[in-house]
This record gives sequence, structure tokens and C-alpha cells, in this order.
Amino acid sequence: MGTLRKIAELAGRWFAVLVLLGGVAGLLAPAQLAPLAAHIPLFLGIIMFGMGLTLRGSDFALVAKRPWAVLIGVVAQFVIMPLVAWAVGGVYGLTGMALLGMILVGSAPGGTASNVIVYLGKGDTALSVTMTAISTLLAPFLTPLLILWLADETLDVGFMDLFGSILQVVLVPVLAGILLRAVAGRFVEKLLPYLPLVSVGGIVLVVLGVVAANAQTVLATGLLLALAVITHNVLGLLLGYGAAKLARLDRPARRAVSIEVGMQNSGLAASLAATHFSPAAALPAALFSVWHNLSGAALATWWARRSGTR
Repeated sequence: MGTLRKIAELAGRWFAVLVLLGGVAGLLAPAQLAPLAAHIPLFLGIIMFGMGLTLRGSDFALVAKRPWAVLIGVVAQFVIMPLVAWAVGGVYGLTGMALLGMILVGSAPGGTASNVIVYLGKGDTALSVTMTAISTLLAPFLTPLLILWLADETLDVGFMDLFGSILQVVLVPVLAGILLRAVAGRFVEKLLPYLPLVSVGGIVLVVLGVVAANAQTVLATGLLLALAVITHNVLGLLLGYGAAKLARLDRPARRAVSIEVGMQNSGLAASLAATHFSPAAALPAALFSVWHNLSGAALATWWARRSGTR
């Protein structure tokens, strides 16, 4: 078990690199790895169950203690990222499934790795955890509304279809994880050190499947889409920090809001794309998953080395 724990720690430490390697592997062996795309909802459900195991009732207490900080963060999450996704897609001339994929990413809740990034960047980890939990619980309601509002085409899917998918692959697994920790806390505490293997492994499998299923599209138009994804993420980080600063939150809280806004649950976006639209619509999510883990890790490192600065 000691060896397994060390492997889990390494997986968490080298998360961004492993996701990047997963994307490269998807390009090198598309025929062999493309079938993984059909199992994205399952992978995401496992990831979200693991996330639920890390949460406790006390993680939601911050809503009552610091409602202003949580409100600013969650509103920024569901306002900035969807609108920026739509705007960036338009600026880069994206249409069809590419634009829809950008909107799917922008309309998703906070990313599963954001809490670790905030911790490493000396941000307000408690606020980050609360924001992730609240945005995830709101996602079944807000994410479908945002997608249907911003998508610039007639979609053959309704609110209840998207709502049901998010309930199945996000909310139910998260609540199941929270419940299991509540009734079997000691058992779950022993599992916590190994959970990075679950989240990292799940996200790498999602990236493998999506990139492999879209290998030709990545090679043909990947640069333009990658630039759009990078722009989306960078603007989310900057605008999230700016919103928190305007709200006069302290420096650690600004960092938490920035990361929570800029890092999305790209696995959910990929799952919705694969379930209701097409593999091509999942491509922005796969690229976002690779990039936001790299940018988040880089930003956390920079923040950690700049104590006393903004």
C-alpha cells in the first residue's frame, strides 16, 4: 500500500504532464484508443464519485460564514466563462460543433483539479472547495440553460435531456460520495490518499478517447481551436481575478476565484458532447483539459513564489 500511495502522490504531482501525454497517445494510436470515447460518461461518474468522497458537510458551511465571497465566485463562474466562450468562438470564426464545444466547456462548473491548484498557489482552499461543490450542485440547472441560450443553432436536445445527463454523471455520484463519507468516515479517510489515481486516471482516459476519436480533426484544425481554448482559459483566469478584486476580496480569495473560474469541468463538457451531440463537439473539452491543467499548475507555481504581491 505504501508503493501505491507513492504512485498516487506522483500522479497528483505530474497531473498536467500525464494529461498531455494522454493527448499525444490519442494522436499516435487513434484506432486503438477511439473506442474509449464511448465510455466517457462512466469515467466522469467515477471521477465525480471520487470528488464526493473528498467533501464533507463542513465544506458547505462557508456559504453561511462568507456568503459574499462564495456568491461572487459562483456568479463569476456561470457568467464569465459561458459568455467568454461564445465571444472567443465568434472572434476565431468557429462554427458548428467547434463553437458548440466551446460553449459546453464554458457552461460547465468548476474543474475537479482546481482545489489542488488553489492550495499549491497559496490561495483560499476552503473557498475553492466550497465554490466547486456549489457550482457542481447548480450545474444540472444552469449548464443546460446556458448551452441552450448561447448555442447559435437549433439543437436536437432539450433541457430535460441535458438535465438528466448531468444528474446521472455528476450530481448522483457526488452525492453518493458525500453520503458514503458521512456513514463510513473512517474507511473513506483511509482511501483519500489514493484518490488522485482515480481523478487523474479518469481524466487521462477521457482525453485519450476524445483526442483519438478526433485525431484527424486535431491535426487539420487543432492549432486554431487550441488558440481559442487557450484564450478562453487565460481570459477566465484574468477576469475571475478581476471580479474578485472589484468585490474587494483578499488576495487568497482572489486566487481561488481566478482558478475556479478559469478551470472548468471539461470532463462534463466532453460527456455531454459524446452523449448528445458528436465526438467533434468534445474536442474543445479535451484540449481544455490538457491546457488548463498546464496553465493552472504554472500559475500556482508563480503565485507560490510571489509572497506579498498581488
